[in-house]
Amino acid sequence: MLKHTKIVATISDQKCEVDFLQKLFDEGMNVARLNSAHLTEEGLHKVINNIRQVSNRIALLIDTKGPEIRTTVAEADIELKTGDVIRVEGKPDGISSKEAIYISYPNVTERMKVGKNILIDDGEVDLKVIEIHDNYMLCVSQNDGVVGSRKSVNIPDVRIDLPSLTERDIHYIKFAIENGIDFIAHSFVRNKQDVLDVQKILDEYNSPIKIIAKIENQEGVDNIDEILGAAYGIMVARGDLGIEVAQEKIPGIQRSMIRKAIHHKKPVIVATQMLHSMIHNPRPTRAEITDIANAIYYRTDAVMLSGETAYGKYPVEAVRTMTQVAREAERSRLTENDIRVPISRDDREVTSFLAKQAVKSAAKLNTKAIVTDSHTGRTARVLAAFRGSKPVFAMATSERLARELALSYGVWAEYQPGEGLENTKESRRAYYEDALRKLIANKMIDKDDRVAYIGGSFGETGGTTYLDINEASKVLEAREKYNLPDYTL
Repeated sequence: MLKHTKIVATISDQKCEVDFLQKLFDEGMNVARLNSAHLTEEGLHKVINNIRQVSNRIALLIDTKGPEIRTTVAEADIELKTGDVIRVEGKPDGISSKEAIYISYPNVTERMKVGKNILIDDGEVDLKVIEIHDNYMLCVSQNDGVVGSRKSVNIPDVRIDLPSLTERDIHYIKFAIENGIDFIAHSFVRNKQDVLDVQKILDEYNSPIKIIAKIENQEGVDNIDEILGAAYGIMVARGDLGIEVAQEKIPGIQRSMIRKAIHHKKPVIVATQMLHSMIHNPRPTRAEITDIANAIYYRTDAVMLSGETAYGKYPVEAVRTMTQVAREAERSRLTENDIRVPISRDDREVTSFLAKQAVKSAAKLNTKAIVTDSHTGRTARVLAAFRGSKPVFAMATSERLARELALSYGVWAEYQPGEGLENTKESRRAYYEDALRKLIANKMIDKDDRVAYIGGSFGETGGTTYLDINEASKVLEAREKYNLPDYTL
């Protein structure tokens, strides 16, 4: 493991050669993001096939567009000067012009109030509402700018009652199911129901795909607990969030979202413009380096690159830079800033209690790694929530599960195939021995180092019940004399 923090890299079909993807993987990429807004199905197939040639450990994440609003097609670019008054109307099939800007949200006048702002093209054009009529509004431009076709529209502090899924979203969700994608990152999630709408489609096809909820507006921030209860994890998508919410609030929201995710023991990704200057420059700014480090100091699971790897001039260097910053931030972080993970008194929290002790054993007993067998991934994700300083080796019972854990902090997951004594159903000991050999071979531990093993006595889905701490060499030398509580023949 190059670092504990995971890296999500956006991949374009214009730059996805196998050799290129191999370089990104070697530098530290864990998850490849596919943006359905910018890729055709042909392009998606190309990226997916090339990623799979590189490694079965790289997880695939595809975005949906979600309930977004855009301007309609324009006759030509609409130039606005500060103080210009223009008509804005919700008319999805209208053609925008200098006389009127049409947007894809028909009910916009019902939701708006005089004095509210309409931000177009990621805030490049700011319009303030001065009059509201039955089917249109008059707005005054707050700055010089240009409005083109199909540009994004954000309306801060206004609840938008659009359906959570478009026909395009449903199409790409089905595409993800058919092509074995690991994660769907659903955009503009506002509440639990938005997640459940996606989950309903996945359930209809009996799909194991996991949902990452993108938090991009105030409603999503306000409903974060119920969203985390329904989703596999969250993404703090700072691009649209920074338009929908006052930008000075973003650092506090980011920190709060990370803390909430850790409390729910769910993965969290911090995204948008982390190394934006490296789209054009070989070196990042000092502010960008600090931004990445702070996200890690806040205890995020993963950080994401967008244009830096999709179309930037220095994609390999960007991943390498992120890995280097992550490694240093993990080394220099302060333990007194660790987030306390709550443990309730119910039976399921036996896992949390034992996981906490396993992580604490690094400081108390100088253990160098934690090993766990993993059928659902829950124990590994709980271990990740405690943000330990030592690696977690998860022996996954499927390739898909190993990829799902590619988003969890500090977890190195590998699919462990085999039959007979190598099969987890017959001998966890054989798996454990194999894990220890891999840790030694990769120089993550020495043979005389102590290792913590956390497992369950009731089979694959019986939950975690014990913690075993031993020197790796003793376990390997003892062979059949070493018995785990769940060892069977």
